[in-house]
Amino acid sequence: MRKGKLVFTQLSEHLPRAVFNQGVARYAGSYPMLSFSHWDQLLCMMFAQLTARASLRDITTCLHSQSAKLYQAGFRGNIARSTLADANERRDCRIFESFALHLIAVARPMYATDSLALDLQHAVYAIDASTIDLCLSLFAWAPSAKGRAGVKLHTLLDLRGNIPAFIRITGARVSDASFLDHLRLEAGSFYVMDRGYIHFARLIRFTHAAAFFVIRCITKLQYKVVRCDPANELIGVLSDEVIVLTGRYSKVHYPATLRRIEFFDAGQGRRLIFLTNQFELDALQVALLYKSRWQVELFFKWIKQNLRIKAFVGTSINAVKTQIWSAVCTYVLVAIIKKRLNIDASLHTILQALSVTLFEFTPIEQLLGSLNQIEQLQPPSTQFGLFEEISGQ
Repeated sequence: MRKGKLVFTQLSEHLPRAVFNQGVARYAGSYPMLSFSHWDQLLCMMFAQLTARASLRDITTCLHSQSAKLYQAGFRGNIARSTLADANERRDCRIFESFALHLIAVARPMYATDSLALDLQHAVYAIDASTIDLCLSLFAWAPSAKGRAGVKLHTLLDLRGNIPAFIRITGARVSDASFLDHLRLEAGSFYVMDRGYIHFARLIRFTHAAAFFVIRCITKLQYKVVRCDPANELIGVLSDEVIVLTGRYSKVHYPATLRRIEFFDAGQGRRLIFLTNQFELDALQVALLYKSRWQVELFFKWIKQNLRIKAFVGTSINAVKTQIWSAVCTYVLVAIIKKRLNIDASLHTILQALSVTLFEFTPIEQLLGSLNQIEQLQPPSTQFGLFEEISGQ
């Protein structure tokens, strides 16, 4: 008889089951649990994420191949394709949403002391949204403006550790700027956004909350220059101005002064214009803050490549959201374990190792600890240049 615990069991022990049960009690309603519990459902969906399973049949077939170890892995119910499909369709996705948000709250303090490219004491967040395309014939409830079905993943990413601080899932037609209405702004924190979030009635909330934003400016902005500060073309700063808006609606929605910075990125040969309500930082620091925004695009690219959120195992809105929140739970769980076990390897490397070892009896500290040396032998990944656009985003 084998001694020890399965790798999958060791992973699930880092999940606060009592918190999950509270979510079940809150949202489960009168749906009968029978022999397949909500915890069994979560384990199935996380197994699918960790092993890159693409369908319900794929999930259940792979689990049944390990039938002798399922009890040790934490599964208590009978795993059947129809049962899992029914659970994803009917059981409230808010159970998994609330659990994912709790895991995020656990993970963020672990990365609070991680260094940033800039020497800033306050938190720095990147805001962006990414659309996940769906088949219109199967997902008729999610039409988009371009005739293609899709859901939009709005994310507030904490750049210390690249942990999502807040996530909202909507239809593809919902505007990016509307996400700003749902944020709890932190005084003194920095929020970095692309020009899709230019909405002055919403941006004034940041100023009222004593929070700072850095946003790329639209080209046709009506304004008047109040003061010009010294520029430094040697480092790319073409102009640094204090302005007031003069547009018919913008001057009403944002009556306060703004700072307008023109920056030339020599590497890309582009001139970029930023708006911010922060008047103390050097202009170059503001430009570097915007540079950090590419991390949220890499976050979207990473989860699309490493987690199962492009091929869905259910077609209802509840099933789709359940799968997305399960993917978020998986991502954050791996981030938590990385910190708790002091693993230097990347999340991608950790997921690769876990995908083929879930039903082994190797101690997880030994399994993941050996990855540090392996990753050092890999060639370094290509880094994105300053303000480089990521294709497909």
